Amino acid sequence: MPIIGLSQENIYVVRYGGPFGYIKPWTAVRDAITYSQTFLTPSIVEGMRQKLEVSAILRHRLRHYGLDIQQERTQSAGWKIERKQMNRQLSIIERGVMLQPTLSLAFQTAEDADKAAAQHICLCRNEDILLPFEVLEMTVNTFDALPGIELIFELTPDAFLVGFNRFVEATPMYGHLVIVDEDDVEEKLG
Repeated sequence: MPIIGLSQENIYVVRYGGPFGYIKPWTAVRDAITYSQTFLTPSIVEGMRQKLEVSAILRHRLRHYGLDIQQERTQSAGWKIERKQMNRQLSIIERGVMLQPTLSLAFQTAEDADKAAAQHICLCRNEDILLPFEVLEMTVNTFDALPGIELIFELTPDAFLVGFNRFVEATPMYGHLVIVDEDDVEEKLG
């Protein structure tokens, strides 16, 4: 399904990959079990745009090969006073981390794609580095057939709240998911 307002001209796609990645869901604060969010919110994409210093990121598609459950030691938010010392209690949470994530970012110009392809990006944490491995020119229809998950930043009847935009005075962010499975690719291109 082509996105409204996007021409059918060619776009330039930079593909990034890495061994693991984690996107913290906005509802996951202090949860004991936190699965990695599998889509990028508008503020995450805007943060990437600013880091890459490009004019716009038109589209994105995120794909991974499963989640690995890892334990992480955390400190509580509150302080406890014991024997004239202030301490924070420790606990362990389980996080689901994406394995082998691949992120495709689409740009309007070859210049923006070249600038982006010369840099690494992080999904949400500094240790989740994704490196560029491919730059492609393709049609919007070809991009639509890429396997993975994309949050379309439109308020539609199918949209749901995905957080609050840290770049725009904490305004609510909405979107609806487009999920393209490997099996759907031949059908979309055929």
